[in-house]
Amino acid sequence: MKTIRELLAEGVEGKRVFVRADLNVPLADGTITDDGRIRAVLPTVTKLVEAGAKVIVASHLGRPKGAPDPVFSLLPAAERLGELLGKPVAFAQDTVGPAAHDAVDGLEPGQVAVIENLRFNAGETSKDDTERGEFADKLAALADVYVGDGFGAVHRKHASVFDLPARLPHYAGYLIATEVGVLKKLTEDVKRPYVVALGGAKVSDKLAVIDQLLGKADRLLIGGGMAYTFLKAQGHEVGISLLQEDQVPKVKEYIERAKENGVELVLPVDVLVSTEFPDLKTKAPANPTTVAADAIPADQEGLDIGPETRKLYASKLADAGTVFWNGPMGVFEHPDYAEGTKAVAQALLDSPAFTVVGGGDSAAAVRTLGFDENAFGHISTGGGASLEYLEGKTLPGLAALEN
Repeated sequence: MKTIRELLAEGVEGKRVFVRADLNVPLADGTITDDGRIRAVLPTVTKLVEAGAKVIVASHLGRPKGAPDPVFSLLPAAERLGELLGKPVAFAQDTVGPAAHDAVDGLEPGQVAVIENLRFNAGETSKDDTERGEFADKLAALADVYVGDGFGAVHRKHASVFDLPARLPHYAGYLIATEVGVLKKLTEDVKRPYVVALGGAKVSDKLAVIDQLLGKADRLLIGGGMAYTFLKAQGHEVGISLLQEDQVPKVKEYIERAKENGVELVLPVDVLVSTEFPDLKTKAPANPTTVAADAIPADQEGLDIGPETRKLYASKLADAGTVFWNGPMGVFEHPDYAEGTKAVAQALLDSPAFTVVGGGDSAAAVRTLGFDENAFGHISTGGGASLEYLEGKTLPGLAALEN
């Protein structure tokens, strides 16, 4: 895989460089609530600007239906990118139409333009190779060189991720090069004990990675909404907690495999419960109660790990050599249910281990809860991409860059 370092050595002054970034930031009423993914692409964009390239930044945002939708406009991300760069950034209100061509044609060396949300064009996400290829051809007409730096999208077989690199000289940006290097440490050069903490809402989202980790990790800590399917598989009642009943047989199988493989599987011993889900807008007090994990009342919902579980999980992380964490331990967006996620984050900081926060909600939680993200070994920008890499899958975006 060629990297941006080689591209810069070859020279890019005056060249049109298409940077496939991941600017898929969370928005609330048009305001960015976490700009981590924009900051993650800054090193690549900054170096290209300093080298005199004409930089075209492209990304998706959200899940529009293949047509323009102002709710998913990249304009706020473009404006924030300009603020972080400390210089104006042009914005094109289409992807491959007149506005995009005008914006690119107007660039001087060292200037940047952002084109509109790639998913406003149905060709970006099409499962039809021809339709995707036609969109990739139009994107290729905007540029001379391709730099892939949107790690959060490399597990998608989309036009700008998979098809476009085949049409241009292509290189991996700093972010993707770093992410791949870190993930290799989790798969090829693991310092033990190797501890994995998994949370989030659905156990089905993590089944494939759990399957792989049962042969690689030394210890698995389970929290978040997915924990209740594990507790149900152990024969405990979980009240009205999030439960994927159809996954219980598979989880039972994994519990048995963990025992057979000598993998320590650690589940909550207590949880915070309430009769209703908290109001995440007003953050009104929720007044939860703490109960044993095997004694959740029938009318109660588990929403965070309890104080004893926090201590237990911290102790299980203390002696780790390597830690991978993906998924919050509870509804961290509400202060009454944030302590479990805080405890895991703090335990990672206190541990001497090489620590990797696996993107998505975990990365957002670290920033939202006020932790210094530079204190962690690595915070990934791609939750889904990280998980699929650990599952052993071939990621289309990485395969395209390696070709």
